[in-house]
Formats: sequence, C-alpha cells, structure tokens
Amino acid sequence: MKNLIVVCSVLALAAVSCKEEKVDVGRLVDDYALVEIPAPDLTGITDNGKEVLRLYRLAADEVDKIYWQQYFGDGAAFLDSLEDKSEKLYAGINYGPWDRITGKPFLPGFGQKPAGARFYPEDMTAEEFRNWDNPDKSSPYTLVRRADDGSLETVWYHDAYKESIGKIEGLLQRAADVTIKESVRKYLLKMIEGLKTDDYYESDKAWLEMNDSKMDLVIGPIEAVDDGLYGTKASYGAYVLLKNLRRTEELNALSARMQEFQAMLPGDAAFHSFVPGSESDIFSCNVLYCSGYTNAGFKVIGINFPYDAKAQQEYGTRTIIFDNIIREKFNRTVHPVGSALLEDVYQPHVDASAFYWLIVFREIAKGLGVKETVNGRGTVAEALSSEALVMEKAKSNVLGAWLCAQEAAAYNISTLFQKEDVLTTFVTNIIRSTRFGAADPTGIANIVVYNYLLESNAIDWKPSGRYSIDYDRTWKALETLGSEILRIQAYGDVEAARSWIAKYGIAGPESLSDKRLLEKSGIPVDIRFSYE
Repeated sequence: MKNLIVVCSVLALAAVSCKEEKVDVGRLVDDYALVEIPAPDLTGITDNGKEVLRLYRLAADEVDKIYWQQYFGDGAAFLDSLEDKSEKLYAGINYGPWDRITGKPFLPGFGQKPAGARFYPEDMTAEEFRNWDNPDKSSPYTLVRRADDGSLETVWYHDAYKESIGKIEGLLQRAADVTIKESVRKYLLKMIEGLKTDDYYESDKAWLEMNDSKMDLVIGPIEAVDDGLYGTKASYGAYVLLKNLRRTEELNALSARMQEFQAMLPGDAAFHSFVPGSESDIFSCNVLYCSGYTNAGFKVIGINFPYDAKAQQEYGTRTIIFDNIIREKFNRTVHPVGSALLEDVYQPHVDASAFYWLIVFREIAKGLGVKETVNGRGTVAEALSSEALVMEKAKSNVLGAWLCAQEAAAYNISTLFQKEDVLTTFVTNIIRSTRFGAADPTGIANIVVYNYLLESNAIDWKPSGRYSIDYDRTWKALETLGSEILRIQAYGDVEAARSWIAKYGIAGPESLSDKRLLEKSGIPVDIRFSYE
C-alpha cells in the first residue's frame, strides 16, 4: 500500500506540472540503438534444457519487478500513466523518470533522483544513520525504513520482496526438478536458500562449481551501483546465458594464470597481495535475456562474479564475456566513434579483436588487486564507502588495458593484433564512454580515466575535434594510474578517493564538444534490446 501511495503521489505531481517544458524524449530514445536478440540456436539442447531456459526467463521477469521497487516504485502503474510512446519507451530503458546518462529527470514534475534510490528513507540524515546502532544497516541485502514510531529499522530483502521472491523460488525449484545436470540442480537449490535467507555464500560456491552446463543463470542482488549514499545496497538483476563452448575452451587457458596476472600488476607488491582462488574460470556466452539492474540504461559487456571477497579468495571468480553484446557495441558505437574523433593515422588501429580482448582482461582485472585494506580498515568496499565502486571500476578498466597490451606485445593472445591496437581501441572506448555521463559509478569512472589521460598528454584533443595518441605516454599513464588506485584501495584512503573523483570526475569542454559532434553525427550512445 505504501508503494502505491508513493507512486500515486508522484503521478499526481506530474499531472499538475504537465505544462512544464518537455525534453525531446524521442531524440533520447535514438541514443540507444535497437539490437534484436534473435531466438537462440538450441541445437544439442535437450527438451529438459529448453524447459529450464523458459523457467529461467520467467524468473528473470520477477526480478524485473523487484528492481523497479528498489529504484523507483510501482513500474507497471508508472508506465501505464504515460501516454506518449517515446516517453514510455525511454522510461522503460531507464526504469524511471531519471536519465541514466545525466541523472536528471526527463519528464516534467519529477525532482532529482534520490541518492539512495529507494533503499533508504528520503528524509534520513547522514548523522542519523551514523549514530544508529544496528548491525544490519550496512548489509547489501537490507532496506532502511521508518518504523511506526519514526525511528529507523531494517527490512531484509527476502521480507520486503516476499511475493516476487516466492515466485522466483518456485520457478527455480521447477527448473531444479527438470534439469538433468546435477551441478545445475545443486546451484538452483542453493540459490533458493540464498533467496530465502539473503546469505549467498553457498550459492556463490555452487555457481562456481557449475561448469558443465551449456546454459547459465545469474540472478539475485548482484551490484551496488544504485546506492549513491553508501555504495552498499545491492540491486536485483538477472542474466539468462548460453555458452559458446569453443571460445570458452580458449578463454579458460587464462584461468590458470590468475595468480600470475596478480603478480604482474604495477606498483607496490603489498597492494596486490590478495591471492585469487585457484578455481577461477572464464566463460564465453551469448546473452539471451536480461532484466532488472542488468537491463537498465547502458549495457555491460562482461561480468566477473561473485563480488564476495571471501568467496573470491577461497574459490576464485567466474568471468563471463558476452560475445553478442561485444560485437554489437563495437560495430554500432566504438568503431563509429573512432572514425569520427580520431585523426586518420590512428583509425586503422581501432580493432574488433583488440576490443574483445580488452573486455576479457577488464573482467579478469575485477578479480585482481586488493580486497582487504593493509592497515586494518576492513574491506576496500567498507573503507571507501560510496567511492568504492568508482575506484574499482576505474581500476578494472585501467589494469585490464595494461594487462591486455602487455599480453599482446608478448604474443600471448591467439588473435594477432598490436599493442598499438589495444591502446587505440582502449582510448576510443574511453572517449565513447564519457557519453554515459556522471550519474552513476560506471560513468564517473570513465570520466576519471579520460581526464587523467588528457592531463598526462597521453591523448591530445585538437581544435578540429579530433584526437592524437601518444602511445608511450598512454602506456605510462595506465601504469601510474593503476598503481595509484591500488594504493588508495590498499589503504582504504577515502579522502584521497574523494579528492581524485572531485578532480577528475567532471566532464570538461573536450568531452562535451565530443558529445555534441557525436550527437550531430547520429552515433548512438549505447544499445537497447529487443527479443524474438
């Protein structure tokens, strides 16, 4: 009932403000190129497997309902209230009235997005939260709410979203009954327990052990990007995936080298003493369906899970590379941006294979580095609070590119491309990614890296609107920036993190000029999905 009241109040406010000047939402929709996800080739998949995939998708649809509640409120009522087709479409892309790129409302009558989404009361003060003695308040899986007496209380996700979670549990139980893979059955049953208790350690372990299935399901509260207050509350999302067996075999040759990659990282060895679990693996998959946080705004092209540092250390991580999304992103956004913004001599170095392997190493880098501070401040996430995700995403981008360039130079990658191809493609992708804006940690991290490269004279923006690249300085900048981020993480130096973000995390005149030129050229910012 409370949710309904909130939505109705917001809709009423929108109604009385209908005379406000409207944004050109149709143009905003065009910023997202429509990509059709075709029906998958299920050759070799048994009838049982096909039924499991169907149940996975239904479970993902329930996840979508939970995410709407976490981010905005009653999504169905909100979308039904919008008569304009473009407004409804763009609201669906953004899961609410706030533009994921700018962070601003694109519909009249709506104020700024609450920094804490709907994880906290909007009237809660920082002092009130800090002085509140509750051991569960910083759990990734609790909401903070007002009790009847006005005090703060925590509500566990499994209680707050009981109806949808119950439906997800039922669908996963049916999939567990149908599957002929014992590892899949074990994972699904452990996930059901995780959903019931908001304790995902055992399901993380079972997921990492599930390596003999052609299909995969990533589901649950998976990343804390939407919590702009404390960076702890996890948003619900889901991926339904189909494995590319041939490419997975090729990628898994890298899994045995995780500890070697860790040792290769630049900077003080004490800042990357964390030892990744020996069971890490890498999958190549096509995305069949996604929902919730994973479907909101711009689309990611690879993941590295689990986030739990204990599970990472004991069992490792799983990197999943999204082949079909990488291909679409490169063709529709990365390559066109290179053609529009790089000087002619650099354009041949914008390479599809280099882009693919940049994503591989970026996701690998998520499982590397430092997880616990070296000075007793707890985990990096705890010490850096709301700045943790910006620093982590910048680290993964920078050190992933640094590793990829090094491996290309040593001819350790089966696809032949040059170090210069890696650096050019990385720079192009960073320039492109500044268009994501500074509305969330991913966008801020991209701007931080871009501005650092610009300040280091690794890239030079010309009055013509095109860039030149100094490869030696770019390589050095990656090494220096990567080392500094590892140092900040290792010491849990939140003040240094805030200082870096304040200095480098604001879009300057160069990237704003790029934005106007790319808009004029009709090059989309990102992609959106349509399913057969």
